[in-house]
Amino acid sequence: MELRVSANEWYETIAFADGVTLIHEPWIKPFYRCNMWHVRGRDRDFLFDSGLGHVSLRAHVPLVSGKPLACIASHTHFDHIGCHHEFGACWVHAAEAAILADPRNEWTLADRYATDQMFDRLPEGWDQSRYHVKPATIGRLLEHGDVIDLGDRAFEVIHTPGHSPGGIGLFEKKTGIFLSGDIVYDGPLIDDAYHSAIPAYVETLERLRRLPVSIVHGGHFPSFGPVRFRQIISEYLAGQRKSGCHLSG
Repeated sequence: MELRVSANEWYETIAFADGVTLIHEPWIKPFYRCNMWHVRGRDRDFLFDSGLGHVSLRAHVPLVSGKPLACIASHTHFDHIGCHHEFGACWVHAAEAAILADPRNEWTLADRYATDQMFDRLPEGWDQSRYHVKPATIGRLLEHGDVIDLGDRAFEVIHTPGHSPGGIGLFEKKTGIFLSGDIVYDGPLIDDAYHSAIPAYVETLERLRRLPVSIVHGGHFPSFGPVRFRQIISEYLAGQRKSGCHLSG
């Protein structure tokens, strides 16, 4: 009989410095496993992405049920917005708000990636044929340059199109923390989804490599520092240069 992971064992939390906590689903293979970032502030917290959604985040991770919390989408692929519907009015870039409100499998990439093969161990109750993301309520439409104010700290919204049209990162100037979503992480970058755009990806990374980061918390894989950040960007841009994509510098 196949052993399955119970809901109580599904999530893991790992505390970082500066009030940042990683929440993830360790039974999902690293390539598919979303990093959810909980950030504490004086007046409110925020949650940046919410994972697969098969197991309730609010029911099994007490950290997200404390003080008022803004639930923000780095973008609207299924592995990042699965539990957004649990948090009332959610925040998302305007270019992908329609997907968050109507997350069809073909729009969230669930039709392509949400399979049994994404797991090291299956969760209790999982049925690939029945999986879908539940619609979330839109509370705030985010644009480039908006500020997420937590009372004693502030994160700037950076629009990062390329992986998807409404991708965003969140940058805290005071600490150099950059929550990057799926535009840059320490693993194979995806630029071939149905709404990806390589020219936009190139433009975004050319802009981001000037960002004065101290640590990057990506949408997948482990966090890393500024040297690796610029190395990942340089490697991607070099690959696009070799393939003939126009680069500005």
